[in-house]
Amino acid sequence: MSRLEELIAQSQSGDRDATEKLVEENSGLIWSVARRFLGRGAEPDDLYQLGCLGFLKAVEGFDLEYGTQFSTYAVPKIAGEIRRFLRDDGAVKVSRSLKEQAATIKSTRSRLTAALGRDPTVQEISRQTGFSPEEIALAETATAATESIQRETGEEGFSLENILTDTESEERMVEKIALRQAIEALPEREKMVVKLRYFHSLTQQRVAKVMEVSQVQVSRIEKKALAMLRELMA
Repeated sequence: MSRLEELIAQSQSGDRDATEKLVEENSGLIWSVARRFLGRGAEPDDLYQLGCLGFLKAVEGFDLEYGTQFSTYAVPKIAGEIRRFLRDDGAVKVSRSLKEQAATIKSTRSRLTAALGRDPTVQEISRQTGFSPEEIALAETATAATESIQRETGEEGFSLENILTDTESEERMVEKIALRQAIEALPEREKMVVKLRYFHSLTQQRVAKVMEVSQVQVSRIEKKALAMLRELMA
């Protein structure tokens, strides 16, 4: 097993030091992807941080037994994270073929989870679908934003899709701008949770790791943030 594979295995086991080393030693890869998006309205450092989030997703989902190069799997994850941030006109537009691939992957993942009693590996999904690891990463990354925006959160079923929609309606455009301004007005912790959960598709567990708090705390912060948004938008 190579040093890279050892660090990935350690990171997947919860070793924070290994995760930090992975990011540090692969900063060149992250920057090489982030640089493709320079000049699109985002600061270089912001692009890099977004790339790091995509990189962490790749580390978490990479199957060490498959035999493919990690960079081949990681690049679509890094690029996808940045693209989602830069898509600023409402609903995420995803090609029909990617949607179909994502639907196949999702149903396969669900079926294997039920059969195996655990989350399937990328290798197992690849064998069942015939898609390569990079195709799986690209399909899941491209469609994750749509799912997270449409997902209803909290007891009252609040969904960002209620406002963040792709429409030419002047009223809806005003609401969209107002929501973004409201999010920016949130305290830092609440703003970070909303962005990580709804715009970067991270689970509460993943957000907890990034913020170094418990999942219960993330849930409470998210609930508080959504309540504050409702007040700010009222």
